[in-house]
Amino acid sequence: MTIHNAELTKTQLATQLKTDLTLGLTAAQVAERQRDGRNVLQEEKPPSIFQKVWRHLSDVASLVLLFAVLLSTYLALTADGGWTKTVVIGSILIINVAIGMYQEHSAEKSLAALKKLNVHEVTVIRDGHSQVVDAADLVPGDIVLLTGGNQIPADGRLVTATDLRIDEAILTGESEPVKKTDQPMPQAEELGDRDNEVFSGTGVAQGSGTMVVTGTGMATELGTIAGMLNRTKTRMTPLQKRLNQLSARLTAVAIVGGVIIFALGVFYQGEPMTDALMIGVSLAVAAVPETLPIIVTISLSHGVNVMAKQHAIMRRVDAVETIGGVNVIASDKTGTLTQNQMTVTRFWTAGAPQATSVAKMHLTEQNVELMRLMGLATNATRQLVKDEMIEVGDSTELAIVRWLEKFDHSRTKFETEFPRISEDPFNSTKKTMATLHETPDGRYLLIVKGAVDHLPIQLSETQRKTMEKVHDEFAHNALRVLAVGYRYFDERPTEAIEALQEDLIFFGLIGMIDPPRETAIAAVQQAAEAGIRTVMITGDHLETAKAIAKQIGILHPEDDVITGAALRQLSDAELTERIDHISVYARVSPEDKIRIVTAWQNKGATVAMTGDGVNDAPALKAADVGVAMGITGTEVSKNASDMILTDDNFETIVAAVATGRAVYQNILKAVEFLIGVNFAQIFLMIFAVTVGWGAPLIAEQLLIINVLADGIPGFYLSREPAEPFNMQRPPIGRSVSIFADGLGQRVALRATTFVLLTLGIYGLGRFGLTANEPLMGTTMLFMVLAIGSMIDIYPIKRRSPLTWTSIKANREINIGVLIAAVIVFTIALTPALQIVFGLTAMPMLNWGIVLVAVFIPSLILEINKRIQGKRQPDRIQLEEIAD
Repeated sequence: MTIHNAELTKTQLATQLKTDLTLGLTAAQVAERQRDGRNVLQEEKPPSIFQKVWRHLSDVASLVLLFAVLLSTYLALTADGGWTKTVVIGSILIINVAIGMYQEHSAEKSLAALKKLNVHEVTVIRDGHSQVVDAADLVPGDIVLLTGGNQIPADGRLVTATDLRIDEAILTGESEPVKKTDQPMPQAEELGDRDNEVFSGTGVAQGSGTMVVTGTGMATELGTIAGMLNRTKTRMTPLQKRLNQLSARLTAVAIVGGVIIFALGVFYQGEPMTDALMIGVSLAVAAVPETLPIIVTISLSHGVNVMAKQHAIMRRVDAVETIGGVNVIASDKTGTLTQNQMTVTRFWTAGAPQATSVAKMHLTEQNVELMRLMGLATNATRQLVKDEMIEVGDSTELAIVRWLEKFDHSRTKFETEFPRISEDPFNSTKKTMATLHETPDGRYLLIVKGAVDHLPIQLSETQRKTMEKVHDEFAHNALRVLAVGYRYFDERPTEAIEALQEDLIFFGLIGMIDPPRETAIAAVQQAAEAGIRTVMITGDHLETAKAIAKQIGILHPEDDVITGAALRQLSDAELTERIDHISVYARVSPEDKIRIVTAWQNKGATVAMTGDGVNDAPALKAADVGVAMGITGTEVSKNASDMILTDDNFETIVAAVATGRAVYQNILKAVEFLIGVNFAQIFLMIFAVTVGWGAPLIAEQLLIINVLADGIPGFYLSREPAEPFNMQRPPIGRSVSIFADGLGQRVALRATTFVLLTLGIYGLGRFGLTANEPLMGTTMLFMVLAIGSMIDIYPIKRRSPLTWTSIKANREINIGVLIAAVIVFTIALTPALQIVFGLTAMPMLNWGIVLVAVFIPSLILEINKRIQGKRQPDRIQLEEIAD
């Protein structure tokens, strides 16, 4: 970070940096200082391809599949067990890893974008001569020349400054260029208050100056942000955490069951070790929902496509689910909640009883005259070039120009009638601007606009009190206030325009502000109804932030506001304790933003952080969902984010939340659909082996059920529309189990149903309808489990009771069920495939029993819905109406 030197005189500064502020450094000094490092940002070493592959292989589900692949490969080599298991399980494992790698294909580019902010060539003074050098070769003590349009190549202290204004929005979030000075001043904590310093990556909006470099590379404010990006890690999403916990539970059951089965097979039943291992492979296959990772990815990808149509581009696929669980949105003000465009909102003409809103403005003679005076004393321009509006000038003056255009007036039209003769430009010392014009009647008009307390106007005590009252009202509402006065001359003045500015007639005031986006107020209200808290984090001034927050509905009477300086007085524990009560944060630094996000996360919140500047990037990365602005956002903020709003509309975030919640609900339905049968398969296998029946299903049959019978229909659960009133329910907490909200009860009921049903069917086929023919029992069991599990996707896909309308909805599921059923029946009816998959032909009686049994699980699920509906009658009734 830049060394503190704001309070030093120029002589002291030169001594500290061992440089000459006129002649610059010598070549020898430059060479010596370049040994300390170049003026570039350091990038974190990216993970190798092997590290990326291992990260995807190291989750519980992948490890189980990897074990199954290794074990089936060993058996195929040593016991002639065939390669079917190895090929199928291995293919599934490879597909899962490949999908995960593809999701990471657009790797983090935040540092690359930050490095683009470092300009390539700059003009410096070395050995007393001006020369152009590579910005990467700058060293502390270098003297750099600055002119309008330049980008600042390093951090520095100003040596000279002529009407110099620096656009620091990417670092501070302030929309207005900052007026700079070359004079010593007390050291300020906030970047936006360091008026004699400039910072790497910011730009010269107007004027010129000379800076002495005080910090380069990672020692700049930009480097501090780069360092934070390197250190900031993205935490695991709630979905990843829940699915890992689910896989761990399934694996635990499988391991315990496998040990029991292996022990029983080898030591109790005397089976060969290879046979016992084969059963272990089958149990591993039964335990792992092989298609769940793919279904989750398909669901998330579908959410990505839906959100793209809603103007939200997801950079990280798994953030689709995370955005649905967000319960805090920490929003930047400028360009996110506001339009990032200064706008005249109120005005007052001298003598009027009160100020008037521009929205209620009528074109009276007085009002038009106020517009004329303000417009004539303005230099900003707006031009339509190839269907694009090009704006040039100070944002305050651009606000005046837009105000004129709103009422079909223009600066050009006014200047045609009142041509400008001379001008006294604005500067920060006198805080006024003056222009002299010739009038249509041959007289001369002097106009002076600027800060009211710097205007040379004559007012009575009553007039002054009235004017001050209006001025204070504007200021209280965080409006930037401009006053205008005038003076007529019968003949063209011979004095310089500077000497004419006295005894002005005061005409009026205008108030302007960067106003809220029209959709922001409604969006914040929608978020509140969905149980989402919105807080404002901005680098702007406190009063401005408070005014905007009140208008939008973020700040309520019982809420607190805090500045970055006050925030830094709080410990992390104190901030976490107070975080629930603070709605507005002003004048904050990048470090402050990360602390705020972290404090909310420590309270168990899932946080979305919005922003558009470089200063937002570390917090965007630290948040659970970083949301960047696509239009006004910098490349750094976009590459640090998880989601980019292509319309820069806060309302789009709320729409993304709704889509995210629908995606998560569909993933839960996939979990319910797959896991219920997986649990049933595990306990079915354990029970059958324990009672001496042996393994009722082999690995190939389990794969057909898990991957085809359940997998194909399950793929299309991602297309299910959102449940009614999804946005009227509170967000799902990070600590909430995946089995919450009745899912555990439904999975248990379904697993129990299938265990009892399949054991009964297997026993009936093997002992009741035949004389101990295991193949007949297995065939009947296979068909009931395969067809029955795919049919009950219908009661699972909607929480409300099943209707013909809900069955017809989601045509893709119907097609998926039909395809899966055709595959299963083809295997069961084709003699060659019966041999491959260990099945046998069945007589008509057996088929009749199977076709009745497959509907029993769905019937029980529907009965359970109605029982549960009596406990929540209002919700079920509303959902039925919505259907």
